[in-house]
Amino acid sequence: MEIVLAAVVGYLLGAIPVGLIVTRLAGGGDIRDYGSGKTGFTNSLRVLGLKRSLPVFVGDFLKGLAASLLPLLWTDNPWAQAAGGVAAIVGHAWPVFAGFRGGRGVLAGVGALFGLNPLAALIVVPVMVLCVALTRYVSLGSIVAAISAGVAFVALAAVGEQSWAYGAAAAIGAALIVVLHHDNISRLLAGTERKLGKGGDRRVTT
Repeated sequence: MEIVLAAVVGYLLGAIPVGLIVTRLAGGGDIRDYGSGKTGFTNSLRVLGLKRSLPVFVGDFLKGLAASLLPLLWTDNPWAQAAGGVAAIVGHAWPVFAGFRGGRGVLAGVGALFGLNPLAALIVVPVMVLCVALTRYVSLGSIVAAISAGVAFVALAAVGEQSWAYGAAAAIGAALIVVLHHDNISRLLAGTERKLGKGGDRRVTT
């Protein structure tokens, strides 16, 4: 029950559509009508600009962090923490509060990793920043960072430096994030992916 409770709480936290809320408060309507159609920070940055999208960055990170830390209030089971963190990514991607149309779970996942093992999570940050700085593709940086996190957390678990629960959470989270970037991967391979700051126009629907 402690793991189930952690998963439920994690999902509900992840399902808070921070990007959608911030955009509507800013008078921008539904952010999913613009850019990539997602609610996360990258699309918010395209649509709202850096200053107005910072609350999305902070909110998405904090809900992942909270999802992996709150289980410590009722259990010391690392699998409960792991379940909370993974559930936050699921909630962010398929939020019950926003018609199950959310984002790709990157910042929620990073927040969850910091809750599980902050020192190991720090490995992800320079990898993502460097990749985005060199290529200007946030999607590529997110994919590379997710895979790096999965590898790092599994390696640390394999040598006994942390619980296998954390390694499993990072691996599952990485797989989810890569799958959620399937359309970005197609565009990267085709050379049509949007670079940082580009592609914030209203989406064309048919």
